[in-house]
Amino acid sequence: MLISELSRRTGVSARSLRYYEQQGLLTSRRGLNGYRDYGPEAPGRVRRIKELLGLGLPTATIRDILPCDDTGPRTEACAGLEQRIAELRDRLAHQADELARTSRSLEAYLSENFATDAV
Repeated sequence: MLISELSRRTGVSARSLRYYEQQGLLTSRRGLNGYRDYGPEAPGRVRRIKELLGLGLPTATIRDILPCDDTGPRTEACAGLEQRIAELRDRLAHQADELARTSRSLEAYLSENFATDAV
């Protein structure tokens, strides 16, 4: 299928699809006319990419995850992937805790310094 059809089916812009391909997340063949031709598996793959991006994963990690999601034998690269994802989760949880602390501090500062008495 052409990039316009894949875009229509998935709701992902052609520009994003080209970016996914540039990042090694998606593959296509080139027709004699030079147009990208995506296989029947492409819509499912694009939906999976969108899902993983929605989780906040960087494209480099997604590139490693996708072969482990596919059917077929697991590669050695898949073995350490669970640990990498857990580390990313833990790092994000730490960042969330830091943001929550900062937010509470700002709220306290505002209450202490900018609270107005009702008249």
